[in-house]
Amino acid sequence: MNCTLIVFVKNPVRGKVKTRVAATVGDEKAVEVYIELLKHTKRVIYEWFLVDEAAQKKKVVIYYGDFINPQDSWSGLGFLKKMQPNVPDLGARMKAAFEEELNENAERVVIVGSDCLALRAHHLSQAFSELQQHDIVLGPADDGGYYLLGMKQLHRFLFENKSWSQPSLLAETLADAQAHSTSFWVGETLSDVDTWEDYLRESARLPSS
Repeated sequence: MNCTLIVFVKNPVRGKVKTRVAATVGDEKAVEVYIELLKHTKRVIYEWFLVDEAAQKKKVVIYYGDFINPQDSWSGLGFLKKMQPNVPDLGARMKAAFEEELNENAERVVIVGSDCLALRAHHLSQAFSELQQHDIVLGPADDGGYYLLGMKQLHRFLFENKSWSQPSLLAETLADAQAHSTSFWVGETLSDVDTWEDYLRESARLPSS
């Protein structure tokens, strides 16, 4: 099976990332937090990428929201780099990314962001595994959204008429899945890091190195 993981990221530019964190501790600290999130996400994805690599064909595509940096920390890992379409709506950007990867013969596609310190490689492995039996997989976030979405074919309704970044997003998504008679699997609920309080809570849960 051809498995493609889409990762939505930004470059760690002062004043452009983690603005809700910056509102509490300033832009410089917000950049440091986002760099830590990027490093964590990269470690998790690389771990997933290497596990059972011979058993299935895996592809990781980093989709940038601002500009592609050819010499950043995602370089040299064998991952592709692309730009998200220049549209303000998150749903439209996600839909375009799914459509592009599915059109390139991916049989299972999963998307994640770079905001979740609780994400682990097994969450990715399980999502791809569950796509063998379900049309859609979702990783719910405890703020009412989701940190992971996966599918085997493009379901446009998942990206239309949704309250992006609102606590009703997951409920709206599941209701639409039921209305369209698509089977779905919902994974473990995790927490995204959107505020300084989120970061303090989630970083305290990380295992000591």
